[in-house]
Amino acid sequence: MTQRRWLVTGCSTGLGRALAENLAHTGEQAVLTARDPRTLADLAEAHPEHIAVAPLDVRDEAACRAAVELAGQRFGGIDVLVNNAGYGQFGSVEEVSEQEVRDQLETNLLGPWRLLRMVLPQWRERRGGHAVLVSSTCGSMALPGLSAYTASKFALEGLGEALAAEAAHLGVKTTILQLGGFSTNYGKSLAEPATRIADYAAVEDGILLGTRNLAEYEFTSSPQLFALLVRKVTAMAQPPLRVPFGRDIEVFLAPALSARQAAFEQAIADGAHLPEWVSP
Repeated sequence: MTQRRWLVTGCSTGLGRALAENLAHTGEQAVLTARDPRTLADLAEAHPEHIAVAPLDVRDEAACRAAVELAGQRFGGIDVLVNNAGYGQFGSVEEVSEQEVRDQLETNLLGPWRLLRMVLPQWRERRGGHAVLVSSTCGSMALPGLSAYTASKFALEGLGEALAAEAAHLGVKTTILQLGGFSTNYGKSLAEPATRIADYAAVEDGILLGTRNLAEYEFTSSPQLFALLVRKVTAMAQPPLRVPFGRDIEVFLAPALSARQAAFEQAIADGAHLPEWVSP
């Protein structure tokens, strides 16, 4: 594989940790970040020549800038930015408070946007770079009780599509990873709203239980496969914009996309796109 210089967010556990280990063990130059950099000390100590560690909460503009600058100081720049940091907020639209929504968007959407704005100037100058946005099946479909998380991932995918349209002619590549279930602590760390409303329990509780136990299910994928997926797409000369990945993709995402296409075709067949359809 071609060597690249990396900046990866959210490396303390789970998918980010698996990618961090892969990069460290294969000799890639990488700035690995986590809110608590002590979780990455072992990798930095074992591979000081090509691994740097930085504290990073993607909500903190100064910390984001410091991580980007560290990559420039240590390795001369960034070739691949992997926006992996994020979390899940549980709750219906009515249950989730405005502050909980803001916190969700600040981490899952504005953090990646912030880092992209900081890295894009060097990519424009060099006419090259690769943005990897870690999304979810919830970037194209909704599950009850994951309203804020779904909104953040839909928006993240919109960001990725806009970036691809705007910067492809500058040599910038964009890949959105639509991930299914992985054996990580995502489900265990799912944040619940401060207020729960009993009327939503019938549609939410099953989703909450399933998400909490996601790591134990037979269809979940190993985090090491995530690392291999990222390495594969970043080695491609022409990587796809969107990559759905996971053994549960066909069970959950495929029907949702098919239903959306069918609804669109039905609307066209009904003439919903024509002026006459809305005439009195």
